[in-house]
Amino acid sequence: SKSMKPYKLFIVDDHYMIIEGIVSLLQPETEIEIVGYAQNADSCMAFLHRQQPDVIFLDINLPDKSGIEICKEIKSKYPAIKIIGLSTFNQNSYINAMLENGANGYLLKNATKQEMLQAIQTTSKNKQYLSKEVADNLKEKHQNQVLLTRREKEILKLIAEGLTSAEIGKRLFISTTTVDTHRKHLLEKLKAGNTAILIKTAVQLDLIH
Repeated sequence: SKSMKPYKLFIVDDHYMIIEGIVSLLQPETEIEIVGYAQNADSCMAFLHRQQPDVIFLDINLPDKSGIEICKEIKSKYPAIKIIGLSTFNQNSYINAMLENGANGYLLKNATKQEMLQAIQTTSKNKQYLSKEVADNLKEKHQNQVLLTRREKEILKLIAEGLTSAEIGKRLFISTTTVDTHRKHLLEKLKAGNTAILIKTAVQLDLIH
């Protein structure tokens, strides 16, 4: 019962059948307005130049450019647009690359209508959406590697709260250098390139709630 304007959805996929499928599932939904579709990167960018949707379903395998590159491009020009990657395969490397380039969520092409709606609603609230299969897969991949010490967990939690190394050191009565060493270990253990990705991964893995 969303009394606000419907979410404007734009679909980018090179398979017409997929577009048709998404349209036929979501067309009846009053909270969604499908504003158009594109079958390659160029026509996608041309459309966005004229008008911006709220959400884009973006196929990550396009004929003229990888979805990963387009994702980056759209996000730098139109940061407000939520991008949900669409893919036929559940591949971690792609999923991570999409998320690192600013995607807000990720759906497999076998997604149900319910999942699609959930993805749109979740990302619109500035939360990340990962289809259950994807999330499980990412979790599994990390689970076996990520064993944090109690101290690392404490520090991770404080990093997530936005504290600097100096502030964390004060709170835990340890030196800033020690905090930085722990921080380095956390980045390595969670295979994260920076703090933002560290926190994102930690949340996905249920290491912080």
